[in-house]
This record gives sequence, C-alpha cells and structure tokens, in this order.
Amino acid sequence: MPDQTSQNSHLLRKPSPLDPWSFGAAVIAIVVLLPIVAIIWFAFHPTDNIWPHLIATTLPRYLSNTAILMVSVGALSAAIGTGAAWLVVMYRFPGRLWLQWALLMPLAVPAYVGAYALVDFFEYAGPVQTALRAIFGWSNAQDYAFPAIRTRGAAVVVLSAALYPYVYILARAAFREQSGASFEVAQALGAGPFARFWRVGLPLARPAIAAGVAVVMMETVNDFGTVDYFAVQTLTTGIFSVWLQGGNLGGAAQLAVCVLTIIVLLVSLEKLSRRKSRFFSSARNTRPVTPLNLTGTKAWMATLLCFAPLVLGFVLPITVLLTHAADASEWAAPGLQLAVSRTVLVAGTAAIVTVMGGVFMVYGVRLSHKRLPALLMPVTAIGYAAPGAVLALGILVPLAAFDNRLADAVLALTGYDPGLLLTGTAAALVLAYVVRFFAIAQGAADAALGRVPPSLPMAARSLGRTKGGTLGAVQLPLVRASIGSALLLVFVDAVKELPATLLLRPFNFDTLATRVHAKASLENIAEASPAALMISVIGLIAVALLARANR
Repeated sequence: MPDQTSQNSHLLRKPSPLDPWSFGAAVIAIVVLLPIVAIIWFAFHPTDNIWPHLIATTLPRYLSNTAILMVSVGALSAAIGTGAAWLVVMYRFPGRLWLQWALLMPLAVPAYVGAYALVDFFEYAGPVQTALRAIFGWSNAQDYAFPAIRTRGAAVVVLSAALYPYVYILARAAFREQSGASFEVAQALGAGPFARFWRVGLPLARPAIAAGVAVVMMETVNDFGTVDYFAVQTLTTGIFSVWLQGGNLGGAAQLAVCVLTIIVLLVSLEKLSRRKSRFFSSARNTRPVTPLNLTGTKAWMATLLCFAPLVLGFVLPITVLLTHAADASEWAAPGLQLAVSRTVLVAGTAAIVTVMGGVFMVYGVRLSHKRLPALLMPVTAIGYAAPGAVLALGILVPLAAFDNRLADAVLALTGYDPGLLLTGTAAALVLAYVVRFFAIAQGAADAALGRVPPSLPMAARSLGRTKGGTLGAVQLPLVRASIGSALLLVFVDAVKELPATLLLRPFNFDTLATRVHAKASLENIAEASPAALMISVIGLIAVALLARANR
C-alpha cells in the first residue's frame, strides 16, 4: 500500500516533459505576451524614424497632458473613493445602507458616455444654460459668463466620477477589516474624527488605496473616448494620430512604448512604496468597527457628500441618455440591432476563450511544477495594464502580415483566394480582448483553484481520473461561481472597450461602443443614447453581482 501511494504521488508531482498542460500554459503565455514584444520591436526598428520630430513638436504636449490627467484623476478619485468609503463604514446617516452599494454604479457607465452627457447638459443649448437665459432674460452668450465645458479640467472631473469606484471598493473593504478596538483606543486618547481617520484608518488602508489609485491611473492612460471628445491630446490620442493620420507605424510604436514605460513605472512605484510596510491584525478578539450615529446637519452633510459623486458619475449620464432615448427612433434602427448582435457575439466569444485560457494556464502551471510556466504566468497580467490602443498596435501589424502570407499560400495551393481570414474578420478583435482582459480570468482562476483542497484532486487521480477529468469532474464544479464572475466581468469590459475596437474592427463593423462614439462624435446624442444605455444596463448587471460578492 505505501508503494502504491508513493507511485501516485510521483505521478502527480513529476509529469512527463511533453506534458500537454504545461506546454499549453506556455503557449498561452507567449500568445498573450507577443503583442507587447511586437510593439517594442517596432519602436526600436522603425522604417521612418520620426522620434526627433515628435520630441521637438508634439511629444512634450502628449506627456504633459497625460501626466496631469493621471495625477489629477488619481488624486481626485482617491479623495472621493476614500472619503466615501470612510463615511459609509464609520458612520450611520440617512441613506447609508443603499448608498454603500449605489456608489459602485458609476462603474456601469463608461467614461466616454459620461463625457457626452456632461457636455450635452451644460453646453449652450443644454438645459442648464437655457434655464439661466430664461430666468435672467439673457439673449445670447455675450450677456453672461459660463465656464468652458470641453476642457482638460472637465475631462478630469468626468474620468474621476467614472473611476473612483475602483478606490472606493478597495478602501471600503480595508476599513471594514480594521479592528474597532483601534479606533476606540484612539478616541479614548482624545483623537477627534479627523485624527482617527488620518492617524489610524488611513495608514492601515494605504496599501488598498494605493492599489485602487494605480488602477485608476492605468485606466486614465487607456482612455481615448473622453480625451478625444474634450480635445485633450494625450499619448493615447497621439498613437491614433501618428498611426492612422500620419501613417507611421514606428512613431506610433514609440509612443506606445512611452505608455508602457509609464504603466510599468506606476506598478513598480506602487509595489515599491509598500515594500517594507507590514500591516497585521490580530486573529483573536478582533471586533468589527461599530458605526457612529450622525445627527442633524452632520448626518445630511455625509449623505450629500456620498450622493454627489453618484449624481455626477451615474444619475446625470443616465438621466441625459433616457431623456434623449425616449424620443429616439434609433431603437428600431437596423444598425443598432446589428451592433447589439455583433457586440454580444464578439464579447461573448472573447469572454469564453479568455476564461478557458485562464483556467487552462493556471491548472497547467499547477500541474507542471516547472519554472518557466510559473515565471510566465504573472507576466501575462501586463495585458490588462496596457492600453487598448497599445495592444491593437502590437496585434494588427504582425497578424496582418501572417494573414497575407496565409492567403498567398492558400491561393498558391488551391487557386482560391480566401481573403484576410483574421484581420478581415472579428478574430483580431477577439484576440485583443483576450490579451487585454486575460489577467481577470487568470487571477480569478488562480484564486479559485487555490481554495480547492489538494486532497480532492489527488483522490480523483488515485481513482483513475485523468488530469482533464479531474479538472472537469472535481475542481470546476467547486469554483464555478468564481469562474462565472470572471466570465461576466470579461464580457462587460469587452463590451465597453473602445480604443482597441476602433483600431481592430473590420471595415463597416460596429459594436455598441464604436456606435456610441461615432454618433456622439457627430454631436448626435439622441442616436447615441440607445446604444449607450444598453452598455450601461450590461454594466449594471456586473455591478449588482460585484456588490453581492462583496457583502
């Protein structure tokens, strides 16, 4: 009997060198990393080096606008998200129970949709200025001063209103996990409300807040729709201009490398800032935080402070969209129905492929016990940090070259010209989504499979189950909730993705995101509203499930 157990243990721990699971994991990792490698290659081997021209003309403007947006949006999102999280965890006030979940709703509205709604609401022909002219008897814009709407400052406000939930959800979880005894001791020592926040709560929650701010900054760099609508020239808009308008692949790749460098610096600084920090809580006698009751003006002020970002990030955009969509004939437009079906097909396919690849890779790495797959797995998360425009650049050119060679080979062998099988269809778009959101599926699969007791798959293997059979019969049923959540999150993110979709979609191929962008760019908010509302409804479903998972 001991010999049999030893043989089973040896079988589990030492797979054959040609084990398909570890080989497949390595292949998946290489596919995910290839676009990044391609971008770096193009940047250092340009056919026409315009780098000196970029440095002398537009690059300083791209860099300064990108840096100002990142810092401003990161700081404002940190203030909103951390402040709202502190209030809903530490105090009781009117509306607290529903506000703590409602504050997640701006995640359902893409930032570019919020930009269209803000401009429509505050522009000269919008309801605000129209009402002001009616109330005070003004006849035209020369009679009164009204701040400009399409500015960099407005872009900061819109992006912060859309992205602060990333900080809020992590800060809220961090504050809830802190011990109530710490705050009681601080209060007994004479610390007031602000001192308890600044000296006790904030230092302990800093790692979570820093992680949320890093995500916000990366999403700010990735944004195209908002900054393009507000005419703010950033590195992402520069990639579009240099590649599509200037026709210079090398210059676009060099700008993309600048973006990647910023992302790597952001991630490195976030990790370095807490390298020597250690945050522990006692496993015994830990009491949860007991919220304090606020009364009078303070209570309503807390409600107002939490409600304000919700209004700007969710209520205002949805109200504007509903107002326009109520009279829009766009609901019956054939183009909208086609965009819906294409969006569901492409995003659904990408979600299934991404989650299957993530599960396969994590399971393969766990089985192989080899160094290379284990080293490659965390590196594949860089796709989520890389903006969609950067990934599109790294995917389209190599894929187009492969596509042309494949078509030429088929034509030479059969006499039939199949056309562009990958770049001429939505396959390139699916690949971009897979690379962009692979980190979500991989992270969910790794965390979920890590919670499965090792004894269960070992027992299945000892009873004759194959590796694939063990995964399907034992492990997947135990982690189906986590895998389902990852599937939904990848689907929703793919539905909202704009930069990669604009660059990689086939000719005359619209998704909901590109349709919204095309209509709104022509100042046709009424026709953009139905598609934007559909995106928001899909996002709301994900937010509801996310809120349920974080109860």
